[in-house]
Amino acid sequence: MVTKEQRQRALARAKLERQEKRRAEASARRRQRNQLIGAVVAVLVVAGGGTWIATALNDDDGKDSAKPAAADSPTPTPTVNNKPKTCAEPAPGDPTKQTWPNEPAMSIDTKAQYEMVLKSTCGDITVALDAAKAPHTVNSFNFLASQKYFDHTKCHRLTTEGMNVLQCGDPTGTGSGGPGYKLPDENLTGATYPAGTIAMANGGPNTGGSQFFLCINDTQLGPNYTPFGKVTVGMDVLKKILDGGIDQELMGPGDGTPHENVVFNSVTVTKKA
Repeated sequence: MVTKEQRQRALARAKLERQEKRRAEASARRRQRNQLIGAVVAVLVVAGGGTWIATALNDDDGKDSAKPAAADSPTPTPTVNNKPKTCAEPAPGDPTKQTWPNEPAMSIDTKAQYEMVLKSTCGDITVALDAAKAPHTVNSFNFLASQKYFDHTKCHRLTTEGMNVLQCGDPTGTGSGGPGYKLPDENLTGATYPAGTIAMANGGPNTGGSQFFLCINDTQLGPNYTPFGKVTVGMDVLKKILDGGIDQELMGPGDGTPHENVVFNSVTVTKKA
């Protein structure tokens, strides 16, 4: 005959087993969710926020192009990288981190040619901007460059597996910064991302800010990121950065902070005669 004490112990044991099962199921769901998020991030890439490439070469919730959605505060994982650093020390100075409530008024000539020069610690990169196909984006970069917004900013993300892109344009250097306003998507119909393409990171449709990515090799992405120019000089600089690898994983293997200290000493946009 089962005593009252034995029955109580059996009930307590059954309760404990149910609690342990629920905890195990919850833990499994968290692992599955995190794995799914990581997979989505790896495919998206960016980041204006994270933008990332989605914001996080992203990585966002579709609400903020400067914030990675997959992991609001990803914990960097150190990796062993003993390669010598080859880039120069950055010029003295700090990013302005200024923001504006609205997109700048259109001031460029959409029929003209514009050129952007990224003077980085690793070498100069020249980009031919496509004002005709991405007028809002080029106009924004023309404005931000005139405000020295990109000066002293650090490229915060490099992918070395699956795709090879360098993500820059965040004055906070975290993947969560932006100019305060959002840009409309442009030039997406049939968009492709061959080597040398410069395109906007975003956190969903029409959420571009200041973060952008440079395709070091041909990159397979859906037509979701505004392509607004092409590198004409400096692909060797990008390949040198890629060869340096990463120092800390952000979203998974081959996705993290560049080993080389890639800082823009200055960024200028000029109208070509």
